[in-house]
Amino acid sequence: MEIICAIVYQLTRNLSIDEIKSSGFDKYYVDHTAALWPQAAGGVPFNACQFQSKGDVITDLTEDLAAEQKARTTYDNILRLVHDQEICDPIRFLRQREIVHFQRFGEALAITQDRLNSKNFYAFNPSFDKSGSC
Repeated sequence: MEIICAIVYQLTRNLSIDEIKSSGFDKYYVDHTAALWPQAAGGVPFNACQFQSKGDVITDLTEDLAAEQKARTTYDNILRLVHDQEICDPIRFLRQREIVHFQRFGEALAITQDRLNSKNFYAFNPSFDKSGSC
């Protein structure tokens, strides 16, 4: 987050009002000036619903894998749109981190699944709920 914030700050710190208007940044500027306000490209603000956790190791690791892939895709999309090396270099670094995180979560999921019952094709944690309730 710090790297992205630094990039946004560097890109917006010296904008003139005319540049703000011509770039379409004016609606954002009205609410936040040039301060950072995390939101999706479509304008949906960031909130805690972005984090998913169920407390089951299989479910949570699968969610982690999906989150890493979604972040990598976002960085891929940025790299398709932006050609400024000062922006692309740190984005490539962040993209590579997402790939490494995805690999580590995948390894953790494989280890977890290897330690479950070998006949458990659905891949859920059978020891999670032993209460016997319906």
